[in-house]
Amino acid sequence: MTKIDPNTLANIDDVTTEHLHLDLKVDFEKQRLIGSVLLTLKTLTEQVQEVVLDTNHLIINGVYDGEDSEKSLQYKFDEEDSKFGRALHITLPGSLSANQIVKVLVKYETTKECGALQWLEPSQTVGKKHPYLFTQCEAIHARSLVPCQDSPGVKITYSANIDTPAPLRALMSALRINEEPEIVGDSRIYKFEQKTTMPSYLIALVVGELEGREIGPRSTVWSEPAMIEKCAWEFVDTEEFIKTGEELLTPYEWGRYDLLVLPASFPYGGMENPCLTFVTPTLLAGDRSLVDVVAHEIAHSWMGNLVTTKSWENFWLNEGWTMFIERKIIGRMHGEPTRQFSAQMGVKALEADIDFFGQKDPLTCLCPRLRGVDPDDAFSSVPYEKGFNLLYYLEQHLGGASVFEPYMKAYVQHFAGKALCTQEWKDFLYAYMEKTHGQEKVDLLNQVDWNGWLHTPGMPPVENKFDQSLTHACTHLAKKWDEHREVPFEASPKDIENFTADQKVFFLEKVLETKPLPHNAIEAMDKAYTLTKVQNAEIRFKWQMVCLKTEYQPIYPEVAKFVVEQGRMKYTRPLYRALYKCPSGSQLARDTFIKNKSFYHPICSRLVEKDLGLVN
Repeated sequence: MTKIDPNTLANIDDVTTEHLHLDLKVDFEKQRLIGSVLLTLKTLTEQVQEVVLDTNHLIINGVYDGEDSEKSLQYKFDEEDSKFGRALHITLPGSLSANQIVKVLVKYETTKECGALQWLEPSQTVGKKHPYLFTQCEAIHARSLVPCQDSPGVKITYSANIDTPAPLRALMSALRINEEPEIVGDSRIYKFEQKTTMPSYLIALVVGELEGREIGPRSTVWSEPAMIEKCAWEFVDTEEFIKTGEELLTPYEWGRYDLLVLPASFPYGGMENPCLTFVTPTLLAGDRSLVDVVAHEIAHSWMGNLVTTKSWENFWLNEGWTMFIERKIIGRMHGEPTRQFSAQMGVKALEADIDFFGQKDPLTCLCPRLRGVDPDDAFSSVPYEKGFNLLYYLEQHLGGASVFEPYMKAYVQHFAGKALCTQEWKDFLYAYMEKTHGQEKVDLLNQVDWNGWLHTPGMPPVENKFDQSLTHACTHLAKKWDEHREVPFEASPKDIENFTADQKVFFLEKVLETKPLPHNAIEAMDKAYTLTKVQNAEIRFKWQMVCLKTEYQPIYPEVAKFVVEQGRMKYTRPLYRALYKCPSGSQLARDTFIKNKSFYHPICSRLVEKDLGLVN
């Protein structure tokens, strides 16, 4: 039988984890976590004699019976797999029948090679006084934080005791049991509990000099002290996002929705860790123009965290649904034209990634085959935007929001606390539509090109139509620059004074679609719109991409500056690739990365090395 998740080495068909408890000490001097995990396991089949756990670069110091910590259990490792780590085989006490509970205690420590952990020196923080640690477990890096069944289809509860050096604070993707830590000598012990089931990739830990500000009835924003006022101002609308999500779906289940603004090397825009969403400091635009990313992470509270994909081959069930709900929230808060505009921005991102991978690359299928493939290597906007476009198409095809929004709510209610695959999603869609609307909607579903949407590479089989009211002026201005490329027109700041930040990004995206502009046009555009000096990260990124496309060398120092100010892969990887592609910039790209490699998160560093041809 083919295993539902090809990216785990664990025997998830025979035994499943129900709970894990972490007891860990944070050692900044040696850059390691040391302690134990107590796993509560349930057998699924008859005659279960072993549990197989995922590990990656972990040192195992002993395995014991969880009910009797004096009684050791036999264990062995398989050979290391370069992509998926090493399977840890633990012999259970006797042959177990189905539905039995067994507890296993593993004493272990992490190493410097663990991809889930980034250890920052004081010099790499804003405050410059204390070290900092944060984790990033998605997609398959939880196995380098803790021996576990590292599959999104295994949903667990967890608890933890984290021993940190004073005066640092620990936070996790769980509720704090003790607001004030237990103090033992120079140590502070923080305790956490997550009672809602979730996959292992959502286990998260941060340790550093952290300060919090209440920004809502169930939300605190955390950051280094020097940034806290700026962060609290930027994310003040968080509660409105949560309430809008609840109106669309079901009551928020996780108790707290806190935000953590990380140091600049965090490789993603956000990470939806329950109770503690991680976000990049590149969202701190100073005008709240980039906080819609929070709508995305909040949407994950339902799509991904509560209702979860069974495997990374079905990742779109997390991200496509989350994009769909994010844009529903944005539409409710800012108006339908804003939702439609966001969708068009998404199409541009999808086109760019499919061009990068190649139109026929199987990784551009909505449901790619990932046997032998590291999910990080498949990461792109495809599950996000192709998934969104499928759901948007279905909404229109089936009769609009009045039909689709009740289905969304029923979908969450039905699969809450569970994991599913695309076939189960499709079966429920058919069953719901037949039960609530009869054969007419089933007939409409039968007209859908399911193979084209789910299993065919490239762009979607249907091109959705979106409202153009917010894109028209952007497209018109880009066309004007294209038509006057040889003799630039009299451009002025008034051309874009009424544009939102997103419209400025869309304008630059349209400029990118044309042939490279001559350098005198680039100079004229920058003189009129002062784009090089903009601090909004999205605009800054697109402008630098426009300049690099035409090998405009005055932008090179700005690019080199931007890629070392932050490590968000959305910006860092394309900019490095574009600079490397310029004959006059390729050496600068390599030199800049090599000099600053330690700044980047291990996930980002590994992928940029590939982009720059530094490794195979």
